[in-house]
Amino acid sequence: MKFGPREAIALTATTPDGKSELGDRLRSSADGVEGSSRAGWALIAATAREEWPGIAFGMLAGLLYTAGRVAVPLLIQLGLDRGVNDGEPLLPWSLAIVGAGLFSACFLGLRRYLAFRNARIIEARLRDRIFAHVQRLHFSFHDANATGELMSRGNTDLQHFQNFVTLVPLAFGNVLIVVMVTIIMLVLHPLLAVLALASLPFVNVLGRMFAQELNPAIMRVQQEAAELATVVEETVSGVRVVKGFGAEPVQASKLAAEAGDVHDAALVSSAIRARYLPAMELLPSIGLITVLGYGGHLVLDGELTIGELVSFNIYVLMLIQPLRMLGMIVANGQRASAAGVRIAEVLDTAPAIIDVGSPTALPDTGELGRVEFRDVDFGYHPAATGAGVLRALSLTIEPGESVALVGATGSGKSTVARLLPRFYEVDGGAIMIDGVDVREVGRRELRKAVSIVFEETFLFSSSIRDNIAFADPEVDLATVVRAAELAGADAFIRELPDGYDTEIGERGFSLSGGQRQRIAIARAILADPRVLVLDDATSAVDPAKEHEIRDALGEVMERRTTIVIAHRPATIALADRVVFLDEGQIIAEGTHDVLLATNARYREVLAADRDVADEGPV
Repeated sequence: MKFGPREAIALTATTPDGKSELGDRLRSSADGVEGSSRAGWALIAATAREEWPGIAFGMLAGLLYTAGRVAVPLLIQLGLDRGVNDGEPLLPWSLAIVGAGLFSACFLGLRRYLAFRNARIIEARLRDRIFAHVQRLHFSFHDANATGELMSRGNTDLQHFQNFVTLVPLAFGNVLIVVMVTIIMLVLHPLLAVLALASLPFVNVLGRMFAQELNPAIMRVQQEAAELATVVEETVSGVRVVKGFGAEPVQASKLAAEAGDVHDAALVSSAIRARYLPAMELLPSIGLITVLGYGGHLVLDGELTIGELVSFNIYVLMLIQPLRMLGMIVANGQRASAAGVRIAEVLDTAPAIIDVGSPTALPDTGELGRVEFRDVDFGYHPAATGAGVLRALSLTIEPGESVALVGATGSGKSTVARLLPRFYEVDGGAIMIDGVDVREVGRRELRKAVSIVFEETFLFSSSIRDNIAFADPEVDLATVVRAAELAGADAFIRELPDGYDTEIGERGFSLSGGQRQRIAIARAILADPRVLVLDDATSAVDPAKEHEIRDALGEVMERRTTIVIAHRPATIALADRVVFLDEGQIIAEGTHDVLLATNARYREVLAADRDVADEGPV
């Protein structure tokens, strides 16, 4: 994965062309952890700035809470000294202490509320941004990145990120306590304060060492957790394949291996905490022992009042909790930094398919749907394979014409379909729709003009009506029904318990393969594209029912340019012209009957496909 430099101050912003503006080059591996950690902290700072008013109010609440809390020992000191030594009434001082405690408690609650509120707002905003950016990213990015990995970054990593943001006002309050208590102790008795605070430099050194060792360990835990999530996601998504092959033990062993890796990485992280946290908690307690020992002698010698000794002890005790929290803050900070790096890697991946500055609109008058491939070269991994999938491919399809693309597996048929709506960028040449280069057309307009029915049908966990109306959720039922009729789906839909309102479950697996494909065809028809691509769209339909879809598609294909990628002769015969591809090049064109009679290679490919088809629907 490649990352480009961006200004760190605009870490999570996006430009109108969809590019992310995230700082320096990032890497998720343990190599270069220090640089990656800086990028993670930069992301934390950038997202926190977006909610700075809420964070500022949280810090103000923390300041008032701290003021009330540090006032309590002073009030105790004054009450003891004036009540015991001077005989003043203790009730006013007691009420003052209660008042300071209530004041502190109120702002403690407000501080915690604001801390969680701000963190949740930042989390929601960043989750929306990640989701939107992932949708903008090109197909090749999704080809190379597992779904479970992306889900881990947008969920688990984001949770670590949110947890630390929650701690920012709390950490600020703790810092204020340490600063204010230190100042008060130095004012009360400088020497005793120095003895009480002598352990702080050692706590600081341990904190730095703790952070340096913990960061790579936390990074590894999160990477291993992402790999575990990938195994779970693939197993659940492919549960039918797993069960079909009786491969439950295979997946269980994969899960056990990944869970073991998470366990080992977590133990390393826990061992680091076990080494440092006890010492970081013990050192502040040494100051308390020093104050009790040396301060007691000062009281006996008359150099320190009882009230001052009591308040000093309380202040030392007040330091222990913030200093103990230092370890938790460091640990959460390192988790957040590692999570920030992994989130930033996604946000920093600029979409490879972007709109030009001023997109050209497709013409909307005259005969529409003319498609041209002009000397197109393309390869998914040309550097690795040494050869592209398409080589100098030139093809013209006139408006309203239907063309069947036929060829052996790997000949480039589906690639042609995926290049037309710019799912991938051509390496050379150009693709034109109605005289306009597709690279000059806005992606939204282009993909509205070109609809594809993929061989692998994907339906959403919603009603049949919602799936058919996916391109236009506000469309009326009559239009949905008409699209279903054209796709040959209306009859079986009406037989379902709730008709068009039937919920079809995850990916529509409650329906047969042919039913799913007919709904997908209806979805493409409703989008009313000027170019319709059927990528082996009848492969899952029973041959006995295929004629129903062919008859229904006849009307649709007469009114728009259609590219049919097919293997069955009856489906190929729907097209006005057949284009025969082999190794990324056009080697023959003509009608199905002419090619069948004149081209031996064409007959060979169809014979091979027929042998596969005879084994049953694919």
